[in-house]
Amino acid sequence: MEQRANLLELLNYIDPAGLDYEEWLNVGMALNHEGFSAEEWNAWSRRDPGRYHSGECARKWRSFRGSASPVTGGTVVQMAMDRGWKPAREYQEMDWDTPISASRNGNMGTGRNWGPAEQLIKYLETLFEPDEFVGYTTESWKQTDEKGARWLPKKGCCDRTAKQLIEGLKKYGDDIGAVVGDYSPEAGAWIRFNPLAEGGGTDKDVAAYRYALVESDKISIEDQMAMIQKLSLPAACLVHSGKKSVHAVVRVDASSYEEYQSRVKYLYKFCTENGFEVDRQNKNPSRLSRMPGVMRSGKEQRLLAVNVGRRSWDEWISWIENEYDGLPEPENLADAWDNMPKLAPCLIENVLRKGHKMLIAGPSKAGKSYLLAELCIAVAEGEKWLG
Repeated sequence: MEQRANLLELLNYIDPAGLDYEEWLNVGMALNHEGFSAEEWNAWSRRDPGRYHSGECARKWRSFRGSASPVTGGTVVQMAMDRGWKPAREYQEMDWDTPISASRNGNMGTGRNWGPAEQLIKYLETLFEPDEFVGYTTESWKQTDEKGARWLPKKGCCDRTAKQLIEGLKKYGDDIGAVVGDYSPEAGAWIRFNPLAEGGGTDKDVAAYRYALVESDKISIEDQMAMIQKLSLPAACLVHSGKKSVHAVVRVDASSYEEYQSRVKYLYKFCTENGFEVDRQNKNPSRLSRMPGVMRSGKEQRLLAVNVGRRSWDEWISWIENEYDGLPEPENLADAWDNMPKLAPCLIENVLRKGHKMLIAGPSKAGKSYLLAELCIAVAEGEKWLG
């Protein structure tokens, strides 16, 4: 997508007269972030003559640079979609500016041809260093109980590094089974998102406490994506499970198992308190997640996006401190100009109103006492005071 041209086209779907002040400001910040000019924001703002003020866009524009949490072009895309714009169905790289929706067969994506090996390679390159060992399993077993039947993973293996797996995938192409082993198309396959010691598969084998899994199947896929974006989670990878959830592999960057537990607890608590109820059974650092590039009951376990939201745990925490400080949202004084409160009646014309206070200040012998004496005489006799 030619983002610059497309964002300008999307502004045709957004009427500035229908926005509140914060929404109007967000459009300007998004255009600034994506490399547009203040004049382009100003030209669009002119469509609301009732609130347009010459020079206001230029003044605001200069204050946008250097924001710790910039508004991106994705905000304009979402606002246009809310007002009826529908994206074209051609393939484009996935990021926050790419609208994501379910296709007719229930898969997620933008209509791209299915490329299993490419998706798994991208996943491995994003999460692992070349010499780190990767745990995964393509073997499963079927459990049937009072909840019904479901496929569960077996222990799997951890005998190759990310580099070795990527080399195998490049050699055999989309024949993933030739590299990681054949899987049941009904069950799918799983992979561990943190690196392990060779041959490991438990929490004590985790070599780096880098990521945690955020998953929720309580709301729709589209709503899950919206919550991940709203909360600006520092997600390294987003994977469609092939069923009802998105697996967000979130950066926690912990230095120890104890710090990992503390950060995951905070992450889950923050998500839940802000309306995103997550599955707390995913708290283990050696947890298996859905492997991208495989099929599950006729649906794709697809890699949706990489490196979205905040860039690190520390940056995310700073963003939270700024965005969720518990203070009320600021109100713009400009919104009150047309509804000003009624003024109290005058006591001294152009100087003092009923119920107000007046302070006369000056150095010694400046004439403050005489000035007040003259005021008293003017009041008593009905004369003018200082004109």
